[in-house]
Amino acid sequence: MVDIIALDTPTLGDRSYLVTDGDVAFVVDPQRDIDRFLTLAQQRGVCVTDVFETHIHNDYVTGGLALAQATGAAYHVNAADTVSFDRQPISDGDEVQIGSAMRVRALTTPGHTFTHLSYVLETPGRPPAVFTGGSLLYGSTGRPDLLGTVHTEELAHAQYGSARRLATELPDDAEIYPTHGFGSFCSATQAQGEQSTIGQEKQTNPALTQDEQDYVHSLLQGLDDYPAYYAHMMSLNTAGPQAPDLSPPEQADAPELRRRLESGEWVVDLRTRTAFAAGHVPGTLNFGADGNFVTYLGWLIPWGMPLTLLGDTVEQVAEAQRELVRIGLDRIEAAATGDPHEWSGDTPLESLAVAGFADLATVLHHRPVVVLDVRRNQEWATGHLDGAVHIPLHDLLDRLTDVPSGEVWVHCRSGYRASIAASILAAAGRHVVVIDDDIDRAAATGAPFRAAAQHSAVTR
Repeated sequence: MVDIIALDTPTLGDRSYLVTDGDVAFVVDPQRDIDRFLTLAQQRGVCVTDVFETHIHNDYVTGGLALAQATGAAYHVNAADTVSFDRQPISDGDEVQIGSAMRVRALTTPGHTFTHLSYVLETPGRPPAVFTGGSLLYGSTGRPDLLGTVHTEELAHAQYGSARRLATELPDDAEIYPTHGFGSFCSATQAQGEQSTIGQEKQTNPALTQDEQDYVHSLLQGLDDYPAYYAHMMSLNTAGPQAPDLSPPEQADAPELRRRLESGEWVVDLRTRTAFAAGHVPGTLNFGADGNFVTYLGWLIPWGMPLTLLGDTVEQVAEAQRELVRIGLDRIEAAATGDPHEWSGDTPLESLAVAGFADLATVLHHRPVVVLDVRRNQEWATGHLDGAVHIPLHDLLDRLTDVPSGEVWVHCRSGYRASIAASILAAAGRHVVVIDDDIDRAAATGAPFRAAAQHSAVTR
């Protein structure tokens, strides 16, 4: 009996897969922290003989080469990809026999990238399974714009053709196992569900229910910004990344933290936004580990900037470090855990005022304040507060001077990104109030929220 085991990386919206017949196993699209796969294989008592890459990823650093080296497995990468390491080149129609029961066939499915492959697993006693990477997702497809706008429309048409190829060549009961689509910015729209088949996608997936021009038009209209760190992933992956160093960073005391802050380095507080608002070291930035920490930190931090982490516990810092190496941020200079009073030494802690949309509605009746909306462009288009200044969070560092003078009330959709933005503004010396509230409740509080008449935006 063949088992397909998903290893989720929810903070990046991705899944990797270990597939085993009980004796041997193969892995599809492993993340960089390969100890998860090695542990799972050991627990199952199986030997990993093959590692398959659906594409050269834009959203994380692959663990494919490191896993293949650690296990002696064959590493299958598209023969058309130019890489700097030895691999087992694979092309459309090639088949790989794994153990006595599993046969994997490669299918060319361009669209997310030009050289994207899907892999069809055929084994006795069960329907085919197809590992679709960033091609056909649950209710969606992978976005086609990560290689640059000059290629976007061509890749969108290719993505349509690839989805149609899968639907034509595979039976309706073929099970679909995508890599992206669980909150990943590699997904063109938010994918839905936890499992699907070709037959189900034929009923619901726009690539299979719309004609080509309608699909391409709606796909291109729905694309929004993606994290800045994506620009570095392909070069890291084609170079052949090694397994990460997850040894604990050096511990920093209060004088060391102050020195790092004064030198312009990033010192990031991983605690919740509530804890950060109650008291934090002046100049530190809040990227709470309880939210989409790695995406937004990776998006905003200048590439190569030395980074120090502050956390409640050693375990919290270790998990953050694991998240960061997945996107190639290996340089953790130092860390501190425990009580923020110990991190600040003789320097008093600072706090942030926290409010809701009802408080904002009341304040606006009495005095002028700057309302700053840090949601993304498509979110803004669905509706926003009258008079608000719109600067997406990922643009804020470059547009601090665009924030009008005065007291700034900053909001996002639910409060997480607002806290990041508020910490950036506070570090720059601004008087800030964090709106820690759900924007869906804004209109009911009396805040001047204007909803768009029609929209098709996707919020991640």
